[in-house]
This record gives sequence, structure tokens and C-alpha cells, in this order.
Amino acid sequence: VRWMMYWIVFALFMTAETFTDLLIFWLPFYYEVKMAFVIWLLSPYTRGASLLYRRFVHPALARREKDIDAFLVRARERSYETALSFGKRGLNLAATAAVQAATKSQGALAGRLRSFSMHDLRSLTEQA
Repeated sequence: VRWMMYWIVFALFMTAETFTDLLIFWLPFYYEVKMAFVIWLLSPYTRGASLLYRRFVHPALARREKDIDAFLVRARERSYETALSFGKRGLNLAATAAVQAATKSQGALAGRLRSFSMHDLRSLTEQA
């Protein structure tokens, strides 16, 4: 549980830091303060991540629990539909590429595919 709290708080910190870093990187000792904050989050003596998680993150998540659950249900439904859509597109692109390759190869591909025709397979069984 301690590590879960740490990684959630650290992820939120990194997300916020991505935007604030562009504005305040020029402050003196900015990187040292940032490193000290991460050590404070990680330290088992200070339990900074647990403190921040219990005081700020958990209450915010608890207030929005129904919205988060509804979003996850919608995302699951959309992801299934999106996977099917991409699968169909991929198969269509592969079929189109195969047809274009067959037409551009001037019969070379058709000659290779001919060896897998039913006539050739019947002749193999007759020879055997």
C-alpha cells in the first residue's frame, strides 16, 4: 500500500512538474528542491507520499468515484469498438497491399500462388 501511494503521488507530481518546469526552472536551487521533495516522498521516516495521498489524493478520488467508474465503463466499451475498427482497417489495408503487389509483380506472384491451386493439389494426390 505504501508503494502504491508513492507511485500515485509521484505520477501526479511528474504530471504537474511537466507543466511547471517550463515556468520556474530558472529559480535558484530549483532542481535541488525538486530532488529533496522526491526524497521526502520516498523516505520511510517522513512518509511524505502517504501524508499527501491520505490528505489530498484519496479524498479527491473518493468524491469522484462514481464519475471515474462511469468513465472506465465507457472507455472499456469504446476500446472494444476501436479494436474492432482498427482490426478491420488493418485487414483491408493488408488485402489492398496484397492485390496491388500481385498486379505490380507482372505475374511473378501469380505464378507462385498458382502452385497452391486446387488443380496442383489434385495432381499431387494422383501422382502419389
